Amino acid sequence: MILLILVGCDRKGEKEKILISDSKKVTIEKNLFENYYHEAEKKIVNMTLEEKVGQLFLARMNQDVVESEIQTFHPGGYVLFARDFENETKESITAKIKKYQQLTTTPMIMAVDEEGGTVTRVSRFPNFRSMRFQSNQELYAQGGFDMIIATEKEKVSLLRELGLNLNLAPVADISINPNDYMYSRSFGQDAISTSNFIKYVVQTNYENQFASCLKHFPGYGSNIDTHTGIAIDERSYESFLENDFLPFQAGIKEKVPTILVSHNIVKSMDESSPASLSYKVHQILREQLKFSGLIITDDLAMDAISNYTNDENSAVLAIKAGNDLVITSNLQTDYEAVLKALHDGKISSSIIENALKRIIAFKYAYHIA
Repeated sequence: MILLILVGCDRKGEKEKILISDSKKVTIEKNLFENYYHEAEKKIVNMTLEEKVGQLFLARMNQDVVESEIQTFHPGGYVLFARDFENETKESITAKIKKYQQLTTTPMIMAVDEEGGTVTRVSRFPNFRSMRFQSNQELYAQGGFDMIIATEKEKVSLLRELGLNLNLAPVADISINPNDYMYSRSFGQDAISTSNFIKYVVQTNYENQFASCLKHFPGYGSNIDTHTGIAIDERSYESFLENDFLPFQAGIKEKVPTILVSHNIVKSMDESSPASLSYKVHQILREQLKFSGLIITDDLAMDAISNYTNDENSAVLAIKAGNDLVITSNLQTDYEAVLKALHDGKISSSIIENALKRIIAFKYAYHIA
């Protein structure tokens, strides 16, 4: 199916027709980081199995144990939350991150959710910015895409200054209903306008050599909060083709390096597994949308996951489904489970190697390694 959508060609609302589909009509690199694969392979050949497995994890930062974790489990990186910036200064947090990086032979991804509006981990504290970054809805209302782009540049500058290298944003979900859980975090407009928004934000990050992340694939819609329960999405596959996929496709066209997958059960794609644990959903992202960058799970500690693992480790299921990076709040447990699954033959070494090659190549591409 070839979808004909409208994507804005300037910041004043003028629009042009662009074909976005899984066909060859859209030129997308076969492998986003392919220019760095050779360098990544040279790095990987000297890594131990334990180091390789550790690279698959983005762990939730716990400053009480982070130094021992780095030396024991070799994580691919960390996600920092508001508590990690509270009572810190630019100088102190920069020094801490630099110290953590010096403890590893493979430089780490240091990620944060700095969306603006209701989700800010850094700018909510006056030591980092006089006022928190506004939501993209507010920015657009005040100054259109020009203000969004200007603010995004400032955001990139601040995060980079602190030693961070991945912003788990922007939100690519479409929501036009203020009563939706995701509305305040979304652009708050239809698929065409949201695609324009994603285009400009990803473009700005790419031009400034900073890594962005689209979330929450395959599109959150009006579903409930999966931090506290499972969301069952009854929408047809056609509705995703016609709406929810479009902002993700716009971001992929602009070479977004990472996409985060939600925990929603989308019945038109997989009736039994949350998207983050679904091989079928990941195949759609890879084969239909032609995404060759890093696929990241939402945090596996969320309540939406625990009831759908049948006592299997969620990180093992996530990697088997096709995720490259697993966000975990239980690094030791998940690391040991994946290592055991690999030894037991429940995860093939090729899955680990392919994910690892993308991770290391991404790090080279974005000057992390």
